[in-house]
Amino acid sequence: MPDPLDLAALVALARHGTLSAAARRGGVAVSTMSRRIAALETATGLALVDRRSRGAVLTEAGRRLAEAAQPLARQLDQVEAEVAALRGGVAQRAVRLSATEFVIAEVLSPRLGALLADRGHPGVVLQSEAEVVSLAARQADIAIRMVRPERASLVIRKLPPLPLSLYAARSYLGERQAVADLSAERLIAYDDSYGPLPEIAWIDRQGLGAAVALRSGSTRALLNAALAGVGIALLPDAVAARYPDLVRLDGGPRLPPRQPWLAMHRDLQRDRAVRRVADWAVDCFRALVGAQSSRVRPEA
Repeated sequence: MPDPLDLAALVALARHGTLSAAARRGGVAVSTMSRRIAALETATGLALVDRRSRGAVLTEAGRRLAEAAQPLARQLDQVEAEVAALRGGVAQRAVRLSATEFVIAEVLSPRLGALLADRGHPGVVLQSEAEVVSLAARQADIAIRMVRPERASLVIRKLPPLPLSLYAARSYLGERQAVADLSAERLIAYDDSYGPLPEIAWIDRQGLGAAVALRSGSTRALLNAALAGVGIALLPDAVAARYPDLVRLDGGPRLPPRQPWLAMHRDLQRDRAVRRVADWAVDCFRALVGAQSSRVRPEA
């Protein structure tokens, strides 16, 4: 029977793609991860990694065995979390929180000091998502989503909503004090990279799809385009209010707020470190929403 830890190493390699990434996520050395894979090959008599390829590429046998071993790897994760909870201590590895680039840059990073001031906390890894990661596959411990997750295995917390408004640079508006017809303007809007966002549905309901000149999943891209005078952007008030050259356009159809959600795997809800990071993330959103009302500038 193969060693369960060796099987878990294979599952980690399949999840993360490289030995270094798998070792980093597991809190072990790359050499340890490599030894575990080699020991598993010896125990099974199978070639699990194609060493002729650049990097660690799983063979067909490696992929099939990793898939079969996933339930065992999840059980081992659960045991680790339970041990940490029973000890009443904090897990020694950093807690992995996955979110969009906007959430990491504008909501979480400015308030990291409050979390890291806790000397007993092992730290946090903020993973900016190029694509939505899987909590079920243990690609992160906590995720912040812009669409409510539906998996039964997850614990979901509703975060404070983020109001959105239409903003334009003074260079785009020129001498105008108002915008009468949005369909005649250039709009800058989110795409569906992170799911069916309410502001996308709003654009469709208003019949403004043809007016959208730029779509992106990056808030930073939309913000920079708006600042450059490209068009009128749908932006979170909490971000746009920081830029004096952006004017909020009031008086038109009201935009729905962005509703974020925090999710973690049910197995981790008793892990003190994970709970501490989750509570901190909630506090970050509360602080952001509570502070933004005094900074938002109405239409000039």
